[in-house]
Amino acid sequence: MKSLLIETLPFNVSPITLTEGKSTSGNPLVEGILATVEVKNGNGRYYSKELWERELEKYNVLVKERRACGELDHPDSQVINLKNLSHNISKMWWDGDNVMGSIELLPTPSGNILKALIGAGIKVGVSSRGMGSLKQVGEVLEVQDDFDLLAFDFVSTPSNPGSWMYPVGQINEALSSPINPYSKVNSILTEILCSNGNCPIF
Repeated sequence: MKSLLIETLPFNVSPITLTEGKSTSGNPLVEGILATVEVKNGNGRYYSKELWERELEKYNVLVKERRACGELDHPDSQVINLKNLSHNISKMWWDGDNVMGSIELLPTPSGNILKALIGAGIKVGVSSRGMGSLKQVGEVLEVQDDFDLLAFDFVSTPSNPGSWMYPVGQINEALSSPINPYSKVNSILTEILCSNGNCPIF
């Protein structure tokens, strides 16, 4: 039986360079990894490359028609709700096993919230939304051939480490930079230690 399948990927952006990349409409652009195939993701799911190739071929029709829109936060629905639109996928391409994308941030209420978050350097995630069934294969839940990609939404919780979003023109530099595996731990410890208003020096 088909169910709603949601995958979240973290996107990281710089607070100072949103103006460097603009769409033909003059809206800010960010780019990064939309999905990674043939790996076990944070939800324990596995997508074959053939499955994503098929779905991206269909989804690219929406991209060309400027209808590849998504929402800010995941709805529990198959419907793309126009009043909650925040962005539009303007381009997609393959880079090895990564599905790359360029995303236009729209001047809508939700899009303006997203732009404010990104402009402040907040890390946000992009998440695929689709309908499909799963089959347990060893240690993974394999997404079956009945999968239909519906949209990519921006969310706060990532499931695919290393998939970050960057302002246009910075992605190659960012992807080659070393990742600090302890940054999240350090952030949590700082928040705890500084919760009473006095931060120790360390």
